[in-house]
Amino acid sequence: MHDYNLPFDTISPCEYADALSREQFMDYGIKPLWQGMPRIAGPAFTVKCAPGDHLMLHAAIYRARPGDVIVVQADDQYAVAGGNVCAIAQARGIKGFVVDGVIRDLAQTRENQFPVFARGVIPKPGAKKCIAPLNQPVVCGGVTVNAGDIIVADEEGIAVVPHKEAEKAYEIAKARGEKDAALPLAKWEAQHSEKVETILKELGYSEA
Repeated sequence: MHDYNLPFDTISPCEYADALSREQFMDYGIKPLWQGMPRIAGPAFTVKCAPGDHLMLHAAIYRARPGDVIVVQADDQYAVAGGNVCAIAQARGIKGFVVDGVIRDLAQTRENQFPVFARGVIPKPGAKKCIAPLNQPVVCGGVTVNAGDIIVADEEGIAVVPHKEAEKAYEIAKARGEKDAALPLAKWEAQHSEKVETILKELGYSEA
């Protein structure tokens, strides 16, 4: 069984870098849309929107479970959600949206303090004409995301933790965070300097 009760949101995506390959971190163009957004973490509820359409995201807000992070594959030409959709999702306990695309009504969403990570905003909304299965694999920010994968997102970036590796990745990230926190900067600097100089020497570097 996969333990979704682990506090994944207590650890920065930076610490998960020790546990995951580069391919599990989304493109930096998908970022927090308002300042001071808190870190979110939770299982992915995946949505694929057809180009210029947002129907399936609007369907997903009534189907995702409290604690889920809705992850959306879309285009960036039309907004897939606005303030009311975000407010409904928030009221239903959804942790936030991670959108490979754009939204609108940012002021309302910021005022409500609902976390949205996306490529930006645009005033023009998409249509509601195209259906597609929910909770199928999607590509978001260059990462394949499966339903139930753990999303960890904050201002440092977005990690996608495969659900089968979630517990192991959490333990590795937690250990890295604890190790860094326990190391005074002076000691870290000494170790870092020694490591850098050793590598430079091994690679044949010489001062000009």
